[in-house]
Amino acid sequence: MKSVVIHAEGSVRVEERPVPQIQTADDVQVRVVCSGLCGSDIPRIFNNGAHYYPITLGHEFSGYVEACGADVTDLRPGDAVACVPLLPCFSCPECEKGFYSLCKRYQFVGSRSDGGNAEFIVVKRANLFRLPAEMTITDGAFIEPITVGLHAFHLAGGCTDKNVVIVGAGTIGLLAMQSALALGARSVTAIDINDERLTLAKRLGATQILNSKTSDVAQMAAMLEESRFDQLVLETAGTPQTVALAIAIAGPRAQLALVGTLHHDLHLPAATFGQILRKELTLLGSWMNYSAPWPGEEWETATRLLAQKKFTLSPLIAHTGGFDSFARTVQALKGAPMQGKILLRLD
Repeated sequence: MKSVVIHAEGSVRVEERPVPQIQTADDVQVRVVCSGLCGSDIPRIFNNGAHYYPITLGHEFSGYVEACGADVTDLRPGDAVACVPLLPCFSCPECEKGFYSLCKRYQFVGSRSDGGNAEFIVVKRANLFRLPAEMTITDGAFIEPITVGLHAFHLAGGCTDKNVVIVGAGTIGLLAMQSALALGARSVTAIDINDERLTLAKRLGATQILNSKTSDVAQMAAMLEESRFDQLVLETAGTPQTVALAIAIAGPRAQLALVGTLHHDLHLPAATFGQILRKELTLLGSWMNYSAPWPGEEWETATRLLAQKKFTLSPLIAHTGGFDSFARTVQALKGAPMQGKILLRLD
């Protein structure tokens, strides 16, 4: 079978690999149809961030069941499924409390084992989520990134009737923004430094857009004045500057969910720390996207909203192509962030 293979020197190659076979009774073989590149994959490709090389990445994928192990009785060949990439141990104290994202003995498809950027993959039954008949197979590849924002909402007790502020209008931010709108947020503000992203956010339904490159904190705070109470701020960009900005623009007693992963040290000045105290902010660390019962309400909600056509996904896609096209497009990033989702399409 064909597979997109990442080598230690940062090269992205299309190679022939053996078709993986079912080995245990809870294995499922999947024929992959659509697989997306995640921002977390970029350091794995270009900065020696993978657990091993060569490796086939891909944890945002959907496809059809090809074959099942003897113990898998609730799936059959032809069923449409999406990947649930985390495989917790289910037995540690964290897992027993349903804190699956915090499992310390977990495995992960497309990171600690080969992923879905290939024609076929074999995963455990627990790593698959059945898609409803009314959902397209492409939409299934977006469930995992949608659940990232939904997990933050889960930790915050929901976003209904809250004034939601999204700091960072990249793919995760724009998916979280659309989720908030669908789930009854009172208002949704998108903040970014890229006018094109902000224009798209407005087109996708943002109540308000703010450019943090052309507006200072005082100006943005003034524009958020009417929505400063009952506020939920999601930081999705993952930079020290945007974390500081999120604290600065948060309203009194706001919830601040930290979703973006930092790749540079965060230095917290005394004045910034003072804002956390003086505004009595609630800080929420949000890691991955799972809750009990497995894999969590985030996955049920994402699937329901997608089936109800609550998302506009096509403007978030920068490139769709087969193996060679996908590999060339990923290689061309040279470590830079994506400007939209890159999809491998195998039908």
